[in-house]
Order: sequence, then C-alpha cells, then structure tokens
Amino acid sequence: MLSLRGVTCGYGDRVVLSDINLEVPRGQLVALMGTSGGGKTTVLRLIGRQLSPLSGQVLVNGVDMSTLDSDALMAMRRRMGMLFQFGALFTDLSVFENVAFPLREHTRLPESIIRDLVLMKLNAVGLRGARDLMPSEISGGMSRRVALARAMALDPELMLYDEPFAGLDPISMGVSARLIRELNDTMGMTSILVSHDVEETFLIADHVVLLANGRVVAQGSPQQMRESEDPLVQQFVRAQPDGPVRFHYPAVDAGQDYGVR
Repeated sequence: MLSLRGVTCGYGDRVVLSDINLEVPRGQLVALMGTSGGGKTTVLRLIGRQLSPLSGQVLVNGVDMSTLDSDALMAMRRRMGMLFQFGALFTDLSVFENVAFPLREHTRLPESIIRDLVLMKLNAVGLRGARDLMPSEISGGMSRRVALARAMALDPELMLYDEPFAGLDPISMGVSARLIRELNDTMGMTSILVSHDVEETFLIADHVVLLANGRVVAQGSPQQMRESEDPLVQQFVRAQPDGPVRFHYPAVDAGQDYGVR
C-alpha cells in the first residue's frame, strides 16, 4: 500500500529524515514511534505530499506521489483519511455538519443520502446521539471520535493518525484504540499511526517502526520490540530517563558558556 524508498527530507537546511526505507502492507496497522522531533509527523506529510522529499520516492498504491499533477494529487488525497492530533473540528459547525463537510465538498450526493451516511459514520464511533451538539459542548475524547467519523466519511483506503491518544483520559484512550483497530479491520483499510503511547499502541499495532535521529533504528511486531536488546529500543519501551537518547541537548562546555576559565 505504501513504500518509502531512500527518502531524505527536511526543513530548510535541517535534515529530519535521512535515507528512510519503509514498506506498509495493505490491510495492516503500522505504528510509527520514537522520540519527539524524530520525523514521525514528517512521514505523514510526505505521504500526503504536504512535503516533497529531497531525494527518494514516496509510493502510494505503487504511484510516485511526486509525479502527480494537482488534479491527480487531489484524487489521491481523497482516498486517504487524516485524524489530526487534536481533532481539528470546525468550531462553528455542529457535529453533524463537521462529518458532512467532506461529503459536501467532494461529492454531489443528495442531502438524504448525505444524512444517512453521516449518521452511519457517527453511529460507528458511538456518537449518533450527539449529532446536533457543537464542538464546544462535547469532551476531548468525543471530539476525537467525531474527527475520526469525519476522516472516514469518504471510505478511505489509507488512514493516517497523528497522535490520536494525546491528552485523553484512560477510558477515552481505550475507546479510541479499540475503534481504530476495529475500523481498520472491518473497513479493510491500511492505517499508519503516529504515537508516543507505548502500551495502547502495542495492543493494536501489527507492526512497529521506531524512528530516531532521522533513521529507522528498529522495527518488528510489538512482541519483538519488547524483547529487543537494542539499548535505544529498551530506553523507549521502558521509558528509561537515560540511555542513547540523552537528557541534555548537545552544547558547548558549560564553563565556556558561563565564561568560567
């Protein structure tokens, strides 16, 4: 479903990803994990071509994203769903209207069918009864589920999740994780999930990719990652405060910084 081949990418003069190779099989839920600033969200931006690689290829369904003109790019993006980190709902639209938005924007379906589709999507995330509420009237966990219903509105083949568990209480986190796994399986989607939450992610992922220092440093099943003897993997999985990833950002000698001789 997705291939990154020798991809190097960055912002200005700063290289964030260096010679990344990644394969995502159709139908799997693949988790991208790693330290903050390691390039996980950058991978999502490359997939949607919000960013273009400095070198290498990003292939979706075998199509090189860099070769698409604007019309073909928009058509490809309609086959993707995106759940943003904090939902990104339109605050002046109701729950119903938020989910209906992509259907009205990208289809010419009659209102009666749009209504049925929206109610079906909301029912799938357990919020059909909240359709007339405004985003300000629902909790953070409910907002994330509404955003998930909106992301699924066009029945995407590929779902992208950017930190779907951030800021959620344990109950909402568990509900969201179960939904992501069930929707991936029942709708036959392929999912790429960016997350820092080890326990919840390991419960639902088929495959885990660990990014650090701009490279893929380890990958495998959740069980293989738990059993890995790699010091960096162990530091991340066990939340150890010290290890290959240091607390202090690289700096000059402290005496030199403070002017002490």
